[in-house]
Amino acid sequence: MRISQSCAECLYERQKNKTNNAEYLAEIKQLLDNRKETDTSPYMVYLFNKAHLKYFGEIADYGKIKKQYNDLVLSMEERLRFDINASSDPLGTALIMSRIGNYIDFGAMSSIDCDEFLALFQNNDMREDDIRTYKSFLHECSNAETFLLICDNCGEIVLDKLMLEQLKKRFPQLSIKAIVRGGDVLNDATAEDAHYVGLDNMADIISNGEAIAGTIYEMLTDEAKIVLDTSDVILAKGQGNYESMSGQGRHIFYEFLCKCDLFTTRFNVPKLTGMFIEEHQNKKGRIL
Repeated sequence: MRISQSCAECLYERQKNKTNNAEYLAEIKQLLDNRKETDTSPYMVYLFNKAHLKYFGEIADYGKIKKQYNDLVLSMEERLRFDINASSDPLGTALIMSRIGNYIDFGAMSSIDCDEFLALFQNNDMREDDIRTYKSFLHECSNAETFLLICDNCGEIVLDKLMLEQLKKRFPQLSIKAIVRGGDVLNDATAEDAHYVGLDNMADIISNGEAIAGTIYEMLTDEAKIVLDTSDVILAKGQGNYESMSGQGRHIFYEFLCKCDLFTTRFNVPKLTGMFIEEHQNKKGRIL
């Protein structure tokens, strides 16, 4: 997903809000001005972090924040599991809750409001467009042997665990794997976080090999490339994964909340609208 000029300006302003170091900001501007058409926001942030290390020697530590939100959603786990199992379609409900978890994003969101996050659970219904995608998702899963979840944020991964629990119940033939970030970046989930919340009980955990808030094929480990290339069904969570994976010629389901102008404009929806979309494959590549 190409970086628009407004997106580039937003990326720069976020760095400007962190520091007034003229040399650092000049390098950030140079990186943005010289970006390639194929560069995505997650990749630019990856480059920003490298520049940040050069000038300041460290990047922000989100360890406490990650634990805070993992613990918050873990404290809700049994009640949410009850609500899921009590619903008319547990897997569908779990998918919507998993999407709600995408709210916990310290990259795309200017601020995180815990009350706003909890309020999103008041509506777990699918829209008509969700239902169309869901029917296709069920069809693909029923004919599949392998399933890949590409994770996004901490806290969210607890809800992903509940979703995979229902997926296993409905499609017990599936062998499930989950790709997480290869290093600390914002509040994105790493292997350590996945084990902390018990996601490893539902899926084999695989590192993408880099501290990058997205999934860029050329930067993946050999193991992650093989899993991505061979999985029958792929579900990618979050804006960063959509930005870095869409249009790459793969059959992928995406789930995320639209949390910034780039996405609300792209999909013509209000902020925090949940999207469940499928990128279809044809001989010429991928289309939505």
